[in-house]
Formats: sequence, structure tokens, C-alpha cells
Amino acid sequence: MKHVTLPGGEVVPSMGQGTWKMGERVERRSDEIAALRAGVELGMTLIDTAEMYGDGAAESLIREALGSVRDQLFLVSKAYPQNASRSRLAGACEASLKRLGTDRLDLYLLHWRGSVPLAETVEALEELKAAGKIRHWGVSNLDTNDMEELVAAGGGGCVTDQILYNLVRRGPELDLLPWLTEHKIPVMAYSPVEQGRLSTHPALDKIAAEVGATPVQVALSWTLRRDGLIAIPKASSVAHVRENRAAADIVLSDAQLATLDAAFPRPSNRRPLEML
Repeated sequence: MKHVTLPGGEVVPSMGQGTWKMGERVERRSDEIAALRAGVELGMTLIDTAEMYGDGAAESLIREALGSVRDQLFLVSKAYPQNASRSRLAGACEASLKRLGTDRLDLYLLHWRGSVPLAETVEALEELKAAGKIRHWGVSNLDTNDMEELVAAGGGGCVTDQILYNLVRRGPELDLLPWLTEHKIPVMAYSPVEQGRLSTHPALDKIAAEVGATPVQVALSWTLRRDGLIAIPKASSVAHVRENRAAADIVLSDAQLATLDAAFPRPSNRRPLEML
């Protein structure tokens, strides 16, 4: 598996584990715990969650599944935009820490932009970092103009922008991804296989047969092809985790990449950043 270097020099795996909608159904809990543990054993030690996910249920699941190996993990959580103020962010962070059973987050993100000024959010995040509650901070779902405003507001400490990016969501290639590359800010791609909807397509089926993989693995491999990108697919079973991990070892040829470009063309004109 490739790795990505964050600003400041810390290295993380290029594929982590997402947890959206995990921890919400009792009958799935044992499978989800097994999946998270298997992923860590396979090197997918970056775990992404949020206070929004099941109102903290995903964070509690992570504690149950991975609390005993906390020091092996790179834990990422996200704060609601309404909690991103000086008066509320510390409390939101403490609640996440309690649910996760840890004394610090490795990375804390603003989940999406709300009414709180970015300058105030930056100050609150930097205060949490100075207090040792978080080690790094970043943002999620911020478009190019938002990122420019963030930096202008003193946000030079941002280490990532977590965005929706996959074969059918290629709009960021026109301006946001080049901007992030220019500013040496890694991108974190959520829903890299469009929540499983990229499980079949003639072009994916053809390439999957050529490389001995599944269409989903081909789509995930396409996302992972970019340097400086961290993908965070979710998997609720051990088999699915193993399928995701194997995708990181697939190398698509130039001809196969050209086939995918033709089948899933990037938009010709800039469009606003999409969200799920």
C-alpha cells in the first residue's frame, strides 16, 4: 500500500476505513467490529468517523472494536459546523474523545462549512491543538474558494480537505485538486466507490476481467492512483475489508486508465463541490 505524507512529515496509509452508518444496528455490530479489526491488521490503520455518524454511535463502535490497539491508529473525527465555534468546539471534541475512549484525536475536521466564521473555527482548532486534545486539524467538503478563504483567515495549519471524489464525481479535478496539490495539502476521498454503486459498468467489468479483480476494486484502484490522496471506503464485513485492501495493490495500465477516462469523463466546466 502507498502512503501519504501530511504537512509536517507524518506518514499515513493511503487507504483507511470509513465508518458512516456503522454502529447503528445491533445485529450488525459483531460483523462491523470484526471488519474494523481486520482492516487494522491489514494496515488500514487510519479510521475516519464523525460525531454526526449515528449521533456518536460510530465513535463508540470504534472504541469497542479498537480501544486495545489505540496507539496503532490514526483516529480522525469531524465536528458539526454548528459546533465549530470557540464556545462549543472544545465540548464537541471532549464528547468525541469520551466516546472513542482516548485522550487525543490524531486529526479533527470541520465536517462542512456553516455560519461560524472560518477564522473563529481556526482559532478554536488551534486552541485544541495547543491543549493536546488534537494533533492535527483539517476540513471537509470545502471547495476552492472556501480553502482560499480558510488560508487567508489564518488556516495555514490545515492538513487535509476531505471531499467526495470518485469516477463519477470528477469535478474537483478541474480546480480544487490542483489547488490542494499546489498548497501541498493531501486530499481525503470519501465514498470512493460511490457507496457501492460503482459495482458494475461495462468499462469496469472489462478491466476487472483483465486484472482479475472486481469492478469495485477497479474503481477504488482508480481513485488511489493519485499521489497525495487518502481513500476511506467503508466495509461492514471482513470479506469486504479484504476486497478493499487488495484494491490498493492493483496497478492500472495507461490503456486501462484511458478506457476509464472515456467511460467516466470529467466535466468540461467547473461545478460546485458535490456532497453526500
